[in-house]
Amino acid sequence: MALLEIKDLCVAVEDNEILKDISISIGKGETHVLMGPNGAGKSTLGNALMGNPSYRVTKGRIFFNGLDIKDESPDRRAKAGMFMSFQNPLEIPGISLSSFIRNAIILQTGQKIKLTEFRKSLSDNMKLLSFDSAYKDRDLNVGFSGGEKKKAEILQMLMLKPKFAILDETDSGLDVDAVRTVSEGIREYQKQKDGALLIITHSTRILDSLSVDRTHILVKGRIVASGDGSLVDEVNLNGFEKYM
Repeated sequence: MALLEIKDLCVAVEDNEILKDISISIGKGETHVLMGPNGAGKSTLGNALMGNPSYRVTKGRIFFNGLDIKDESPDRRAKAGMFMSFQNPLEIPGISLSSFIRNAIILQTGQKIKLTEFRKSLSDNMKLLSFDSAYKDRDLNVGFSGGEKKKAEILQMLMLKPKFAILDETDSGLDVDAVRTVSEGIREYQKQKDGALLIITHSTRILDSLSVDRTHILVKGRIVASGDGSLVDEVNLNGFEKYM
């Protein structure tokens, strides 16, 4: 049984249909890549999967762990083990990065976490991401650079250990060193036994050092091609012109 099953999904924003008959099946432990030119609808799919109310499902089904979640709220999807890192993370004054992550873990699991255990795990993951430990006490994303915001998103993923993670344009706006660091965090997540990934991107930089099981090309709201990891290399060489 697939961990995530998307069947004939159509999604609209207001009266504008963005996605048309999307079908993707993602198994436990698999890494899928969704690529396409700007405006293809890639981020729309991520938001629809997480239940963002601005994105209206007009047709199709979404199954997660065998359960139909099409009508579930975003918080229930998160508690079920879904996670999404955002292309433009929000700033949240008044709550530190550390407190935000700890509260998120408690809400997700329904159980308290030992403070010493939490602090050690947070410290280890921040070191992995070359993330200055002082940021744990700063307000979430307030005054963070673009790279620091993306590191904070990957840090949340590593700490929450979701069953399924959507990474939306995580490499957008990052320099070479930051992309390398974020990729290290993604590889660490891939070591999780059953954790699955959907990496949404229009470039290939973040994929250079990652293992990819399936690649999907999205153009004008439709999946126009699917294949294995070699499809990433083809796009890297020839772009999306042949699919337009």
